[in-house]
Amino acid sequence: MSVRVEVPDGSLFGPENLPYGVFDPGDRTFRVGVRLGDSVLDLAVLLEDSVFARPDLNAFLAQGPDRWREVRERIQRLITTAIPDAAVHPLSSVRLRLPIEIGDYVDFYASIDHATNLGRLLRPNGEPLLPNWRHLPVGYHGRAGTVVVSGTDITRPCGQRRTPSGAPDFGPSQRLDIEAELGFVVGRGSRPGGPIPIDECADRIFGVALVNDWSARDIQTWEYQPLGPFLGKSFATSMAAWITPMAALDAARIPLPPQRPEPLPYLREREPWGLDMELAVRWNGTVVSRPPYGRMYWSPAQMLAHMTANGASVRPGDLFASGTISGSERDQLGSFMELSWGGSEPIDVGGSPRTFLVDGDLVELTATAPGPGGSRIGLGEVSGLILPAQIS
Repeated sequence: MSVRVEVPDGSLFGPENLPYGVFDPGDRTFRVGVRLGDSVLDLAVLLEDSVFARPDLNAFLAQGPDRWREVRERIQRLITTAIPDAAVHPLSSVRLRLPIEIGDYVDFYASIDHATNLGRLLRPNGEPLLPNWRHLPVGYHGRAGTVVVSGTDITRPCGQRRTPSGAPDFGPSQRLDIEAELGFVVGRGSRPGGPIPIDECADRIFGVALVNDWSARDIQTWEYQPLGPFLGKSFATSMAAWITPMAALDAARIPLPPQRPEPLPYLREREPWGLDMELAVRWNGTVVSRPPYGRMYWSPAQMLAHMTANGASVRPGDLFASGTISGSERDQLGSFMELSWGGSEPIDVGGSPRTFLVDGDLVELTATAPGPGGSRIGLGEVSGLILPAQIS
C-alpha cells in the first residue's frame, strides 16, 4: 500500500528541509529517518538501503558529500509521489534518540558580543577581549559522554563554589545557566596528523543541530583558572534530535562580518561565510531572547580548520559547537548570565523576576532560517527540564 505525505501549509519542515534523525517506531529498533511535516520517513524502507537500518547516522556521514547529495535528491524525488505506507510514521508516535555516535565534542567561543559581555562581567577593570581572541577561534575539548538528546531531564550539578570568605565549599550550583548554541556535525573524517585546509572544511560539515551547553557559572568561575571549564560544563550538553543538512541552508548563507586584524593564512577562506539564522529562547514558555547567529565572528569552516591545525583528526559524527550566540541588543543575548547581567538585573519570566535557573524550570531553544523562494525552514528544538541535585 502506498500513501502521499501531506505537509501542512506553513510547515517549517517541508521538502526543502528534510532533517535527519534516528527514531524507534515502537518496535524497539532504532533506524534513520527524515522529518517531513508531521511525519517521519523510514529511509531503510523508502530507499531500500541497509546503511539507514542502523541506530546512528555515522556510516552514512562517512560516505561523503557526493553520497549525501545523491540521497537528498532521491528523497526529494520520491516524496512527490506515493511512497510505501510502511515508510511513514506519525512524528507523535515515535521515540527519538541522539542521531549520531559522538566520538569527540569541542565547544568554541565564537560570538564577539558574548565574549565582550563575559569579559566586562568577569574583568570589569580590564579589556573585555583577551589578546588572542581576534586571532583564533577560542575553544576547549568537551565531554562527549554527557551530550544528551533534547527532552532529557538535567540534574542540577554539584561542585566547588567560592564563598564570601574566599574559601570554597561543595554543593549544588546556585547559578545554573544556559548557552544557546549551534552545533556542527562532522561528516567525512580526516587522518591523524593531517590538518584540513580551510577551503575544504565546508565539505566536511554534514549539517547543524541546536545545542544548549548548560553552564554552572559559580562552579565554572572558581575552577576554570588556569585550565578552563571542567565540572561547571561537563555535566550535560543538550542536542536536538534532528540534524539539518547544510544543503538545506544554501539560502541562509551570508558573508561573514569583517575580521580585524586579518586572520593568519590557514584561517583565510576564499569566501568567508556565516548563517542568517534566528534562535528563540523560551524560559517556562516565555520568550526571553532571540539571538541572531549572523553576527558570529568566526565561521564554521574556521572553527574546523583551527581544530585540526595541529594535526588532530576528526571522525564522522564528531560534534563542535559555536559557543553562546549573542547579538548586540539586550533581547538578543544567549545566556542568562548576560540577560541578568551577572544576576544584578532580574529578567521578567511570566511575571516573575528571575536570574538563574531553579529546579522545575523548562528551557526550550528553537530556530528558523531562510529557505528557497522566500520560505522559512526550522531546526529541531532542544529542551531540558531542571531536576534537583543528587547529593551523596
